[in-house]
Amino acid sequence: MSTNGGRVAKILRAAAPIAVVVTGAAILVRFPPAQSSLYPRCPIYELFHLQCPGCGATRALAAILRGHFGEAMDLNALVTFLLPIAAIYGALWYRRFLRHETMRWPQLPQAAIYCAFGIATAFSILRNLQLPLF
Repeated sequence: MSTNGGRVAKILRAAAPIAVVVTGAAILVRFPPAQSSLYPRCPIYELFHLQCPGCGATRALAAILRGHFGEAMDLNALVTFLLPIAAIYGALWYRRFLRHETMRWPQLPQAAIYCAFGIATAFSILRNLQLPLF
């Protein structure tokens, strides 16, 4: 009896992260951010009418799920470019999760952190200049 319980627990453990991702994707497809008040508004945009690095990320993800990559680039190019990296990283975490390995945040060099903040800042400045690039 405990063998079946352990097997079911393993299946549920493996299925839970996938179910969360699929549920999130289904919500984005069923309730598009541009047409639903379900999603929170950006406080930076609400206060200053400037787009932060994350503005448009949810709409970009919804566009990608619909197969509209050009629209996703228009909404948030940074998130669209970083999505494959995030997907690979998520897959690696999922593999570690299945193997019951220790889950740790990566220890990034300080230069990499400053570089990431610099890229996000430059992206924010460029997208708020109203240039046709972003």
